Amino acid sequence: MSSLFSILQLKSIILKNRIVISPMCQYSAEDGFANDWHLVHLGARAVGGAALIIQEATAVSPEGRISPEDLGIWSDEHIEKYKQITAFIQAQNAFPGIQLAHAGRKASTTAPWQGSRKLTLEENGWRTVAPSPIRYSEDEEHPPLELDKAGIAKVIADFKAAAKRALEAGYKVVEIHAAHGYLIHQFLSPLCNQRTDEYGGSFDNRIRFLLEIIDAVQSEWPVDLPLFVRISGTDWAEGGWNEDESVELAKRLKHTGVDVIDCSSGGAVSHQQIPVGPGYQVPIAKRVKHESGLLSGAVGLITDAKQAEDIINNGEADLVLFARESLRDPNLPLRFAHELDVNVLWPKQYERAMQKQGRAF
Repeated sequence: MSSLFSILQLKSIILKNRIVISPMCQYSAEDGFANDWHLVHLGARAVGGAALIIQEATAVSPEGRISPEDLGIWSDEHIEKYKQITAFIQAQNAFPGIQLAHAGRKASTTAPWQGSRKLTLEENGWRTVAPSPIRYSEDEEHPPLELDKAGIAKVIADFKAAAKRALEAGYKVVEIHAAHGYLIHQFLSPLCNQRTDEYGGSFDNRIRFLLEIIDAVQSEWPVDLPLFVRISGTDWAEGGWNEDESVELAKRLKHTGVDVIDCSSGGAVSHQQIPVGPGYQVPIAKRVKHESGLLSGAVGLITDAKQAEDIINNGEADLVLFARESLRDPNLPLRFAHELDVNVLWPKQYERAMQKQGRAF
């Protein structure tokens, strides 16, 4: 019996396996609107056998986009296409999830294939916001604007409204993006947050913004549907957010109704030193799971079936999330099932690709 292909109940939904497609920005939207690229990209991975497909970082406001080509959910007009996407995913016996995000000081950049450089105001870029007016990179023209109390309240309200729209659009999982150096992570990290009010300084103050966002989201999100939080387990930089703080945060979130901590890392500062290697973030997921009692998800350079199977089988995480490996192979779960000798349902349209005595790849 494969652990990777065992079911997992999260509140009212039952995942058919432990394979999750991680949010991956496509930089292919216009004014926040999804299009057929997003339908095919996300739909293909549902056809490929993953249990949960989490849509890319979807901005809760125009100024919260990483790039002008990011998806958004700040308008009711965005909902129509999302309904088509979520309906297709569910028709493939998978669940649609959405990652709600605000990029903070890392907003207003070009797409990766255009260099991921900061847009100038003359290029229709915009002034970014952050907990403190600290540049991410020294070559940026302007520091971000420090959010005042009204600005903080607006962001929280934007997350609340986005959660309401996500529910109407048919998503079954919401993930709050508190990782990778984006706005919520900027509040968490002492390297980005130098405030002296109730949102800065102590650990309790630095997590306040996230807790208030969670509370706002939960006021719109049903209690019987799962809520994930993605964190950067460590900044990989001296004096930054660290694993001990991640564990303590997870302990606090356990009592707020959060179901899963999606454990990534890094992104807060440009001088980070990340020891990249196969499964390098799995120990963070393991610590969070065992020391907080919350379910955790592991992500990052997990590329083969045995590696993923061992993570679940050894109790290092409860879910395994795939990003770049899924870009390389949308049918990754079907391939993993074949390699682990697990019988899974194929889309009926593809069944003729299965041999009578086994599956062929």
